[in-house]
Amino acid sequence: MGSADNRPLTRLLAACETLLSDVGEASMRTVAMEALTAYADLGDDEKLQFFAHVCTAYDVDAEQVRTAFHHWDDVRRRGSSAGEELVGLFNAVEPARQQLLRRMNHAPGATLALVEMRSDLRRLMTLQPALRPLDHDFHHLLTSWFNRGFLRMAEVTWKPPRQLREHLLQYESVHPMAGEEDLRRRVQPEDRRVFAFFHPATHELPLIFVEVALVRGTPDAIAPILQPGPALDPALADTAALYSINNALDGLAGVSFGSFLVKQVIEQVSVKLPNLKHFVTLSPIPGFRRWLDGQAHSDDDSRALAAELATVGDPADLATERADKIRDRLFPALHTYLTVERREDGLPLDPVARFHLGNGAAAWRLNWPANNSPQAWQQSYGAMVNYRYEPAQLEQRHEAFVRRRSFAVTGPFQRLADTRPDPVH
Repeated sequence: MGSADNRPLTRLLAACETLLSDVGEASMRTVAMEALTAYADLGDDEKLQFFAHVCTAYDVDAEQVRTAFHHWDDVRRRGSSAGEELVGLFNAVEPARQQLLRRMNHAPGATLALVEMRSDLRRLMTLQPALRPLDHDFHHLLTSWFNRGFLRMAEVTWKPPRQLREHLLQYESVHPMAGEEDLRRRVQPEDRRVFAFFHPATHELPLIFVEVALVRGTPDAIAPILQPGPALDPALADTAALYSINNALDGLAGVSFGSFLVKQVIEQVSVKLPNLKHFVTLSPIPGFRRWLDGQAHSDDDSRALAAELATVGDPADLATERADKIRDRLFPALHTYLTVERREDGLPLDPVARFHLGNGAAAWRLNWPANNSPQAWQQSYGAMVNYRYEPAQLEQRHEAFVRRRSFAVTGPFQRLADTRPDPVH
């Protein structure tokens, strides 16, 4: 075989063809290993070629789909049971690339390798939107492979294994850490906790992790949580503040298990610390500034608010009177963005709001200035929001969100809601 035929992409495409032939179980494992080894040697241009090839060469057969549909429809119209025909239709509409991915998964360590492959796909898909069907196939399979029943929650202690430590540092995107001393302050003090979900296929790599501060009262700013200071005796805390939730594997985007982690964390800390009365978040509002800038093109109040905020230097230096005036104009805009404005599907615009309100939490209080970091100022002019998790209400509120696109607002947030013409339930 010539050297040209030994290129990684050539080897990979040949392995894929073999995997979808009548290959035996033992050979399938070997060929799957060859495919993933070849993929690991590809550059981005070759990865794009591979993804494009898989999308087209292993798509559904349109004629088979039509035939299977008409067969199922004919039997159904005659009033007969069409169970077997329905199975045939299911088989016809499933693209062959899903079977290819399943067979690749026979290789040792393949599940994590395929998660990383999807991460590549999502990164490169911006260059070729036509690859979205392949991303859908990945999502469909990974949702099954990373079913909640396979997940294990564990508390991260100091000092975690090196690979886990590196992942926590790399994937903390809400409040980035500068190094291991920052990580130590999130993990080691007795009033701090970090919990993560793990999967047998990822070993020491977390799928998602949540950082918790044990505090007295609901926090209204992030700095006291992140900065060094004396630890609070957990027995004196009355509130568990979930202040950062991060997905740790890009390839699992859209595979939802964050809600399970939040609820399990609440259950676990409740058992260990029965003195805790409240479970809240201190959450970012990542899309607010972009939304306000969009409103400013046509709305005088939004334009004036954006202009006023643009003149703020260091929020910590604001005079109390001026801060109060800005807050009086800012909070109604934040309320509108978080709980009045909706997407076409009826869900809130803000992704963090969708996550917590969809989990059954209630919007409880707005805080400003709450985060003076450049990232937070770019996202929301430093505003943050507390969502409150009330265990007895979670299921009912979750069902209301899913079924009616309605959600709860309580506490100080409710006073803002009461002034709005559009009620929020």
